[in-house]
Amino acid sequence: MIIAVDIGNTNIKLGLFEGDRLRYSWRISTDVTRTSDEHGSIIKQLIRSEQIELSQINGGIISSVIPQLNYTITHMLQYYFGFTPLIVGPGVKTGLNIKYENPRELGTDRIVNCVAASKKYGAPFILIDFGTATTFNVVNRKNEFLGGCITVGIKTGIKGLASSTACLPEVELYRPASVLANNTIRAIQSGVIYGMTGQVEYIVEKLKKELGDPDCKVVATGGLSQLLDFDGKKFFDVVDRGLSLEGLNIVYNLNQKQ
Repeated sequence: MIIAVDIGNTNIKLGLFEGDRLRYSWRISTDVTRTSDEHGSIIKQLIRSEQIELSQINGGIISSVIPQLNYTITHMLQYYFGFTPLIVGPGVKTGLNIKYENPRELGTDRIVNCVAASKKYGAPFILIDFGTATTFNVVNRKNEFLGGCITVGIKTGIKGLASSTACLPEVELYRPASVLANNTIRAIQSGVIYGMTGQVEYIVEKLKKELGDPDCKVVATGGLSQLLDFDGKKFFDVVDRGLSLEGLNIVYNLNQKQ
């Protein structure tokens, strides 16, 4: 059994795999002030709550967009589990041909999501990850990662309005029935959610044209994707929230010595 750890800006996702099967998964909040012992205590408790002994876990892999947590989580796995995890980065086999100008700048979360989407749904595709940031990722028919674009996440947009203005509140993520809103809360919800809907529609159309593949699949991941499918209009061919952990498991297996 292996443990996959996806360190994101908002949450750390954890998954236990037995072969290709995801047995258990959890989320904990990302906190750079936690020590390796604090992380170890939390993760041990989660694992043991499923009646699993730590000795059953004999390998691990980390994807991270927060470099200062890499040592903390690596040290925690070494001390509590007895192995050094694989960290996704340059030199690690992914099965994708990375065509990014500077691969070291590329977020590993984008890579592992595309690895899983490529295996499950096949290339070409545009993968949109609705997280703290919203990322658009393009993989062509040759299984080459070409790049994409990055914009503000839905929650980040709402928090940004609240923190940068004197009178606008932080509101619940909810899609109003109409764009035209007659109070401030619904006006923010309408602007952020319908604004993101229009942005996604426009960017996807432009990416398909630039890729020269109008029938390219559109894959969405992240828990907020359901906010954008409404009124019978389907923006995504596939919605799959488990891509990051599955991608980590695929990358781990690719890098084991034969």
